[in-house]
Amino acid sequence: MEYTYGSGTARNGPPNRKRYAKIAVAVVAIIVLIILVSTCWYTVDDKQQAVVTTFGKVTDVTQAGVHFKLPFGIQKAHKVAVNVYQSIELGYRSNPSAQQGYTVVEAESKMITGDYNIVNVEFYVEYKVSDPVRYLFGSYAPEMILRNLVQSQVRNVVGSTDVDSVLTDGKENIQMQVKELVIEVLSQYDIGLMLVDVRIQDSEPPTQEVIEAFKAVETAKQQAETVLNEATAYRNSELPRAEATADSLIQNAEYLKQARINEAVEQVAMFKAMYAQFKQNPDITKSRMYYEAIMDILPDVKLYIITSENGVETVLPLESFVDGGNGGLQ
Repeated sequence: MEYTYGSGTARNGPPNRKRYAKIAVAVVAIIVLIILVSTCWYTVDDKQQAVVTTFGKVTDVTQAGVHFKLPFGIQKAHKVAVNVYQSIELGYRSNPSAQQGYTVVEAESKMITGDYNIVNVEFYVEYKVSDPVRYLFGSYAPEMILRNLVQSQVRNVVGSTDVDSVLTDGKENIQMQVKELVIEVLSQYDIGLMLVDVRIQDSEPPTQEVIEAFKAVETAKQQAETVLNEATAYRNSELPRAEATADSLIQNAEYLKQARINEAVEQVAMFKAMYAQFKQNPDITKSRMYYEAIMDILPDVKLYIITSENGVETVLPLESFVDGGNGGLQ
């Protein structure tokens, strides 16, 4: 025990130590309370899902909002962006400081085609997380697996395609084949990722001379397509006119055919009528036919016909005896 004379006040050592101990306990309690409060709740935004583990074992998957969990690391919330489209660049890397805005990675872009030509092909891949649990605990590095898988299938498809298709009109087919193959393999791997799209950013030959040659080929194809379009337009403008002309000719031919048929029917009818009259009066009909034939053959010749009971006896031309007058039978 310690005394201080002159002031009349005594200082007690043990009570001070107790007070400091209480303060220390209060501070520790506050710290523990802060830790407890900060570790027993978490928030998940609308683009995420949280995988909750209890002592390292998955026990729950929570959606957007505020959630509570056991503190002090007993439960942990692993947040995963599931509603976000993510990308992989193959054959290039975006680089704003570069002159073209990107940097070529030849180790990834350089490939050999099915007809043994070398091309540089750059792909842009979009994907998203489909299963956060499999994404976190199904594999060690799911993005790296997806990158290697896409690159493998790209080389597989390009390696079975000719160089003209890779550089010109076969890009869409290549994209479709790569996507189908990657989706099929991803379903077997089950790494929690879903492929959304695969697009060819650029494809070109490795040398400038070959690039210029393919540009010339592409220009020629475009010119050929232009000429073909012009020919199609000309055909579309001329075809209706030709069809109208053909239709007119056909209608005219039908009219002439019908006219000839009607004329033939009329002649047949006349012949049948004449034949019927001939059967009734053969002699009279013969004489009539004779006169009509003379009129048709000699329309302008004047004749003098002498008849008797036995028929026509004399047919004399009167042109040398009579002047003037109109031709006809007398």
